[in-house]
Amino acid sequence: MAKAPTVDDVARVAGVSRQTVSNVVNTPDIVREATRLRVEAAIAELGYRPHAAARRLRTRRSSTIGIHLDPYAGGIAGVVLDRFVHALTESAGERDMRVLLYAARTADEEIERLADLLEGGEVDAVVVTGTFHGDPRTGWLSARALPFVSFGRPWGEDDVEAPAHLWVDVDGAAGTRAATRHLLDVDGVRRVAFLGWPEGSGTGDERERGWRESVGAARGPRWVVEDSVALAQDAVAAGLAADPGVDAIVCASDSLAIGAHLATALAGRPDVRIVGFDNTPAAEALGLSSVEQLPERVASGALELLMGDGNVVAPRAATAGAAHVLVEPRLIVR
Repeated sequence: MAKAPTVDDVARVAGVSRQTVSNVVNTPDIVREATRLRVEAAIAELGYRPHAAARRLRTRRSSTIGIHLDPYAGGIAGVVLDRFVHALTESAGERDMRVLLYAARTADEEIERLADLLEGGEVDAVVVTGTFHGDPRTGWLSARALPFVSFGRPWGEDDVEAPAHLWVDVDGAAGTRAATRHLLDVDGVRRVAFLGWPEGSGTGDERERGWRESVGAARGPRWVVEDSVALAQDAVAAGLAADPGVDAIVCASDSLAIGAHLATALAGRPDVRIVGFDNTPAAEALGLSSVEQLPERVASGALELLMGDGNVVAPRAATAGAAHVLVEPRLIVR
């Protein structure tokens, strides 16, 4: 294995002292521009990376971002968040940052865990996932001035022009809008139903809105169940029996889409088109079209809000229109 380049290697290539290299890495403003550019070129050429542990000691920062790890639930749910955590860890590593995973079963329990991390100086910032109306975690973090960004919008009256905090999210309405328009372009599709979650989930309401805004006169029924394959199967079976004119179904998740797929197969209705949301391996295996959330872009957006282009936590100000990154998902047609 090749030896990793050192400060001395950079100094030799750039023709400067070891201290000058250290100055460029740590306090570049005190170095003349021509010298700084020469050192930066040598760093890029050699692929030199400052030792993270030494930097943590020097700056008295943990160089660590905390993120909540959801309890294992099995099944289809959780794949998107798993991909997001993986992408966040990989992208943070490229910035010499670490990711610390912590577990909690409730919002209150998570606040207790965050209090321990804050008191111990174990994290410089936090990524909150699964935001909801009246989320106590975000207010707690704001009151203690611990930098954070949420994967999921604040769900206030105006999250864009009057943001409560930094947030990154997937544009769920854009995803179901694309799915609905795709189905309406299919020959023979005259009525499109929506299979979603009960009102009030925020994310689910956004996904329903995309269907509602684009379906027009072809609107079919709105069926509501919790996120369960079995419950979705029962709901669609009953729904098709009561309303056989439905030609297509837009679903708020792949779990619901798989339940709908099973129901249409058992009902002898393979003609009913189904689109899910999340583009999980299970949907791919069944050949179901689905909306891809692109969690890797969400991870990049979260780090951009927390760190800008640098290698230290320097969160963007939560100002109107600039406190968020909204990722447009991609429809995968099968």
